[in-house]
Amino acid sequence: MRKTVLFIIISGLFLQGGLFAAPLDRNTPEEAAAARLKVLAAAEKYHGTRYRYGGIDGQGFDCSGFVYRSFKDALSVSVPRTTGGLYNWAEKISDGELQAGDLLFFKTGAAGTISHVGIYTGNNRFIHAASAGPKTGVIYSELNEAYWRRTYAGAGRALPPEAGVTAAVPAAGPDPAAVPAGSAPAAGVVIPGTARPGAKIPDNDGEKDEPELGIYRMGLGFAPSWNGFLKDHFPIRGGAGFIRVAAETHTWKKPVLLALELRPEWDNALGVFRLPITLSAGFDERIRIFLGPSLSFGDAVLKTADGERRYKGGTSWMGTAGIAAAPFSWKVKNGVLALYGEFAWQSYFSDSPGRNMNADICAGLRFSTGLSFTWNLFPDK
Repeated sequence: MRKTVLFIIISGLFLQGGLFAAPLDRNTPEEAAAARLKVLAAAEKYHGTRYRYGGIDGQGFDCSGFVYRSFKDALSVSVPRTTGGLYNWAEKISDGELQAGDLLFFKTGAAGTISHVGIYTGNNRFIHAASAGPKTGVIYSELNEAYWRRTYAGAGRALPPEAGVTAAVPAAGPDPAAVPAGSAPAAGVVIPGTARPGAKIPDNDGEKDEPELGIYRMGLGFAPSWNGFLKDHFPIRGGAGFIRVAAETHTWKKPVLLALELRPEWDNALGVFRLPITLSAGFDERIRIFLGPSLSFGDAVLKTADGERRYKGGTSWMGTAGIAAAPFSWKVKNGVLALYGEFAWQSYFSDSPGRNMNADICAGLRFSTGLSFTWNLFPDK
């Protein structure tokens, strides 16, 4: 019991580590100006890339994935991966303090929460990954367009401000870092984020809500467990669920989602109730591994053609390990609904004479498929 309590405490502290501080520090105004230009140049590189929910690379982006990749490419730093995380992380600023490279936030859905983000490029314009409207993918838009003016929620700063500059615009060129802070572009140069004379700027009125998940998350799931090895047994052998508290951390090179989970299980084939407590990790919600101690209640017995086969070891410090995948998900008003499946190893070992491979595999492995729902633990206000 003491080991279990210690495991929970250490896991909770681990979830708190490696999160973010804002703004990103740069030692001098010149370095800050160069960093802003690098971010804008990195963002421009992906102009025209398609929209892809959950995307963080050149194959496609969602809005926060685009911001994440722009900062990663430009400065080799990891900023929060989600819109809610970026909003909580960034230093809030007034519109009069806006500079190129700052972040713009929008409330695009009926829920009234922060659900879209873009990078300000100067001259009242921003670059972002749009999910719907006349044009989708990474595009430039203007803040004075009707839709964006209506849904605009405020600005945030990720980098220190440039001294004496209120709306810096990057000059085109092979090395953005070499452009002096506040310098003007050469005549005839088309500046990223500015329209050519006479160009029509599309109104993205129709941008749909993107209820992305924030840094701290809560999840629930339930899945029937299937009997795949024993003959003459009902196909459904029981059920497994989870209650999860998760946090996104950027301690490593890629964002990692860490979670502490309570996983109640009923195994009708063995005749036991299990209560694993696991720590899980994954790069996102789609695939994750889990591991932890487990308590087992009841006598673990399988009925086979050769009679009853008994098992021991269900209560163990390393009682459960497995992998969970959620390849299909749907955005709903307050979170994400997903179909998921799990393969789990259970620490049951035969206490009966003789060998029965099918029975022993059935006792030691669990396969479940079901539904999960994940939402922000601290929704944006």
